[in-house]
Amino acid sequence: VQLQASGGGLVQAGGSLTVSCVASGRKFSTYDMGWFRQAPGKERESAVAFIWSGGTTAYADSVKGRFTISRDNAKNTVYLQMNSLKPEDTAVYYCAVLRNGSSLALYEYDYWGQGTQVTVSS
Repeated sequence: VQLQASGGGLVQAGGSLTVSCVASGRKFSTYDMGWFRQAPGKERESAVAFIWSGGTTAYADSVKGRFTISRDNAKNTVYLQMNSLKPEDTAVYYCAVLRNGSSLALYEYDYWGQGTQVTVSS
């Protein structure tokens, strides 16, 4: 499975941006998908939002109420709509196919895409 993220850019604080991730293959509807981010200077990524194959979603506390994850199985695409952006949201955003049983607190992934840079200016 190959994952291609896009849609990043530079936005002012308080603004909005939507990033997308297209997956290859024919089983996208069965995948549990996640968005992650890695902030500048941080060694490890952090989980941002997950959407399971059945449509259930979960969000990190830091983005709850501001970000929305969604999927379009017909387009093999998962989206992350980001509103009320803050400078601390600046990071490289990655999408991934999650391994069964993953949660925001404890996750593994089977496939990892290249990232898209999101920069929020103050």
